[in-house]
Amino acid sequence: MKLHVRKDDHVIVLTGKDEGKKGKVLHSLPHKGRVVVEGVNIVSRHRKPTREVPQGGIIKQAAPIHSSNVMIVCGSCKKPTRVSHKPMTDGKFVRACKKCGENIDK
Repeated sequence: MKLHVRKDDHVIVLTGKDEGKKGKVLHSLPHKGRVVVEGVNIVSRHRKPTREVPQGGIIKQAAPIHSSNVMIVCGSCKKPTRVSHKPMTDGKFVRACKKCGENIDK
């Protein structure tokens, strides 16, 4: 499954308990159709003490949300937008903003 968002994209959440929040995509999980967004869908996990976390305890972390619940925020016009694909001169396609036409991929 191909996603319309990639790692390091800035997105806004459209539905759910975190509706309206903005954040950066930390991970994309294309095989599940989900993305992990910074500061969105925070859940508590109980962790045993390990070498990385010697104290253990309850850790809060971002959980994945479905990719259809987020929309890319354009870097130039600062508005949520759908993604179009514009052809480049070398035959490749680049993601572009539907509202202002600027390239999302730099």
